[in-house]
Formats: sequence, C-alpha cells, structure tokens
Amino acid sequence: MSARLRITLRRSTVGTNPSARGTVRALGLHHIGQTVEIADGPAVRGQVRAVRYLVDVEEVVAEAKGKTPSSKKQEAAS
Repeated sequence: MSARLRITLRRSTVGTNPSARGTVRALGLHHIGQTVEIADGPAVRGQVRAVRYLVDVEEVVAEAKGKTPSSKKQEAAS
C-alpha cells in the first residue's frame, strides 16, 4: 500500500518564473482547479515544495481494491 499525493492547482502560473511554470506542467497540472493524484516520492515532494505557493497538497492513503471475503459471501447469497 503506497501513499499518493492529491495536488490541486490553486493559483495561476501567469507572472511566475518559467521554472515554476515548467514544474507545474511536469506535475500534470494545466488549469486552475485541476487535481491530479501522483505516487509519493522524494522527486515529487521536491517539485511540490518548489511551487508550494501555487498548489494545495493532500496525502491520500490508497485502499485495497480487492473484495473482502465477507463481501463475496454476501454476493453468493444473493
């Protein structure tokens, strides 16, 4: 189970330096209000830190995608 980051662009990149615009694009953000989920890692943390004045960040804990044994029993009984 790996952690992910939910990153939302909150401010415009107009008027920022070209490096910050490039970092925002590299994170996959194109317009204000857009949200992306990216696997957490040192490189991504560094990118977010560089543009922290433009984005909001939340940590997201990934949930297991498989079904639990109890849910399979309920489906079989239906």
